[in-house]
Amino acid sequence: MEIRRGLSQRDPSATATAVTIGAYDGVHTGHRKVIAEVRRLAVERNLTSAVLTFDRHPASVVRPGSAPLLLADIDQKLEQLATTGVDMTLVLSFDEERAGESADSFIRDVLVDGMGIGLVVVGEDFHFGHQRLGNVAMLREAGAELGFEVVGLDLVGPDGLPARDHEQVSSTFIRRALSRGDMERANSMLGRPYEVRGMVGRGDRRGRELGFPTANVRVDPSILLPEDGVYAGWYERENGAVFPAAISLGTRPQFYEDGALLLEAHLLDVGGPDSGGPDLYDEIARVRFVGRLRGQRRFDGLDSLVDQLHRDVADTRSALA
Repeated sequence: MEIRRGLSQRDPSATATAVTIGAYDGVHTGHRKVIAEVRRLAVERNLTSAVLTFDRHPASVVRPGSAPLLLADIDQKLEQLATTGVDMTLVLSFDEERAGESADSFIRDVLVDGMGIGLVVVGEDFHFGHQRLGNVAMLREAGAELGFEVVGLDLVGPDGLPARDHEQVSSTFIRRALSRGDMERANSMLGRPYEVRGMVGRGDRRGRELGFPTANVRVDPSILLPEDGVYAGWYERENGAVFPAAISLGTRPQFYEDGALLLEAHLLDVGGPDSGGPDLYDEIARVRFVGRLRGQRRFDGLDSLVDQLHRDVADTRSALA
């Protein structure tokens, strides 16, 4: 997949594009359905298939006080888009100037002059431009004047078929599922386990003292974390090695009344650096959540906590089997 960042002077002899437009946060199964249709129509019409997306979620600029936490950073988004088979992705920075751009200017300057569109494929509920005044009807009117086609698609469910509102796949519904720890539903809509990334830092060695060393993964605060709890999942190192992991996400109520939120991953059958295990510090880790095992809670004592940690490891093995 070719990645272009920002608009540049377009070669007038270049093949016209079939494009879909959006934040594409999470690149979920609904997004993939749209992109698959873009690719199909592009082949049929001899066009270049393309995705137009943004660096910074538009809501973070337009309504920063209520903008959603993200399902993926820009690097994750581009990695996932590359797996869809689309020919090209154009990434535009979204800032105050872009937010103030009229819908008409966006059509003419970005889509027509910048991308040379022959076809636009979006959801029927698509809005764009300053104050979201642009919509599919406006695109169709502009297409009739400027010579491009517009296809509006209904939103779909996890099975890829048109769905009622509460059954549709959307980034909003994925966030809601994650916020209540419903990994089955979230992962079904994503089409893969939910993944977060972060640098491994040094903690207070509580896990190591209990016989369960953990990697403390510091996730960017703009990324959504699932509901507090213990999860079964996978841990991937920078070198690509993948390990089953029992993942704790919470404030560690056993040790702190008001602790900071921590993401800790205990790699199964892997000791800490003191016992010959790998040194994970200062690496970027990828943590994938498969299933929620239990909520966070305080135990009567350390022995009870250690007993539960052994059960968490066993439950993780079962969940990942």
